[in-house]
Amino acid sequence: MTLNITGILDAVVSHAMASGHFEQVNGHEPDNAPSLGLTAAVWTDSIQAIRSSGLDSTTALLTFNVRLYTSTQSEPADAIDPNLVTAVDDLCAAYIDGYTFGGLVRSIDVLGQHSQGLLVRAGYIQQSGAVFRVMTITLPVIVNDLWEQVA
Repeated sequence: MTLNITGILDAVVSHAMASGHFEQVNGHEPDNAPSLGLTAAVWTDSIQAIRSSGLDSTTALLTFNVRLYTSTQSEPADAIDPNLVTAVDDLCAAYIDGYTFGGLVRSIDVLGQHSQGLLVRAGYIQQSGAVFRVMTITLPVIVNDLWEQVA
């Protein structure tokens, strides 16, 4: 079996697009400032073999970053965090509801059996001279029997 990164990445992007919260959803980490409004970007952070593997195959933990961006110049300023948290809440609910992405993966490691679990961190980044309020979702995904182990 090979890692179906395109299918899994498309599933993560599709969840964000289906939420209706975003002006734009990128399947990569942008190197320039996002558009106006709420933007999401999805990219692979890490791939790691994990101990739940069988005797003849290796299971992997595939971790994605799902970053939500909005300008710190958005008005009203008091709505910036509530808008981001509402979008985060909807995405986390969709990830947990779509626990296997239609059978593409074993599960999302919600509670951290093999990772830190589903996690959201808030912060600020500067990009192309503009400052953005961001919330980054760490989305750990377990993919069964990915690589065959041959003696």
